[in-house]
This record gives sequence, C-alpha cells and structure tokens, in this order.
Amino acid sequence: MVAEVEKVVEPGLHAAQHVGGFVEGDVLVPAWRRVTRGEPRWPVAIGVLCAIGMQLALPERVTFRNQWVLVAVELAMLAVLVAANPGRIELPARWLRRVSMALIATISAANVLSAGRLIASLLRGGEENAGPLLLIGGAIWLTNVIAFSLWYWELDRGGPVARVQATRPYADFLFPQMQSPELAPPDWEPAFVDYLYVSFTNATAFSPTDVLPLTRWTKLTMLFQSAISLTTVALVIARAVNILK
Repeated sequence: MVAEVEKVVEPGLHAAQHVGGFVEGDVLVPAWRRVTRGEPRWPVAIGVLCAIGMQLALPERVTFRNQWVLVAVELAMLAVLVAANPGRIELPARWLRRVSMALIATISAANVLSAGRLIASLLRGGEENAGPLLLIGGAIWLTNVIAFSLWYWELDRGGPVARVQATRPYADFLFPQMQSPELAPPDWEPAFVDYLYVSFTNATAFSPTDVLPLTRWTKLTMLFQSAISLTTVALVIARAVNILK
C-alpha cells in the first residue's frame, strides 16, 4: 500500500513533522492517513451555487415549469449545510451527510432531465439557432462536471468528515500525492478542488488522467459521467455544425 513509506530519519527527529508528512519512528504518515482539520466550506458552496445558477438560466423547454421551486429547495439545503459547518466541514452528523447527498442528488437529477430533454429535441431536429444551443449545451455540460465532482467528493473514503477523521484507510481515488507523499506538502490531502479537476478531466478526456479510480463504484461512476458528457457534446456540436452550414 502506498500509505506507508519508509524514510531514513535523522538522529533526534522523533514523531516530528517531516517533508511530505509526519514521521512516527521511521514511517512517513501523510496527512490523508491521519486525523486533520476539515477543509473549508466555501469552495464547495461556490460550486453548488454555480450549478444552481446554470440550472436557473436554462430555458423552460429543457427543464420544467416552476423551475424556481427546485432552486429554492436546493438553496435551502445549501443554507442548512453552511449554517451547520460555516467555516470548516468537521461536524460528524449523519443527518448533515444525508442533506448533502440529497442536495447533490437533486442537482444531478435536474441536470440529467435537462440533458435528456435537450438530446430528445436534437434527435427530433429541433434547436434551430446555433448560439443558444451551444450555450444550453455548455451549461448542462458544466453542471454535469460540478455534479459529479460533488459525488466524488462526498463518497471518496466515506466523505469529507470521514476523511478528516481518517476512519477509512483504503482510498477510492489514487492521487499522485498519495503515490509520492514525500513530494507533497506535509498537510496535503484531497479537497473539493481536486475532485473538481478529476471530474473535468474525465468529462473532457472521457477517461482517467493522473487520478486513478480504485474501487468499482468509482469506475462505474466515471463511466456514467463520460457517457453523459460524450453524448451531450457530440450531439450538440453535430447539430450546431449543421445549423451553421
């Protein structure tokens, strides 16, 4: 396992901070394997707000009537999460994790619905203007990236609070810093921005890049994301090119 990397420790350095992590005896313990402080709430909150904003901007023909009701529910769930953990995500409460997963599921379901309606419209030969079509497709694609990054962030090693408490030793995603902890800062551990990067690269390359999925659920989830992204991008671009011709 990449977690324990033996290091030669200089005399007089016992259980002290070392390059890439903390040293206990002669074993390097990276931050992602030990109890640490929770990550800041604001990057996740900004990501959720961006997804909600793009959903609200979509036209009714690819969403549904009274879209504001869904947005209000999503904002209410986000407000609960921020109020419970305004600074750092550290509170170990099951109900908070359920609210977080319900929020992500709501964003994901609404975006899948929008993608499905857009694809159905494209297959019927609708969408006669290339400009609005590209904007709609881009918004759905970006929301898809954010939604899956939230799933990766919420599910990897039991979620952000479980990662803080280091309750699960086996990783679902293998980041480069885990393979070479001596090259990372002592306090490095995956945060929301890292999962956003994983989601973006998977949606553009349609395959893992430098971060590898280790468990079956991560592989299937990345496969599902790639399928949605590829279908949306291919149909939107093809239709836009035909319109421009």
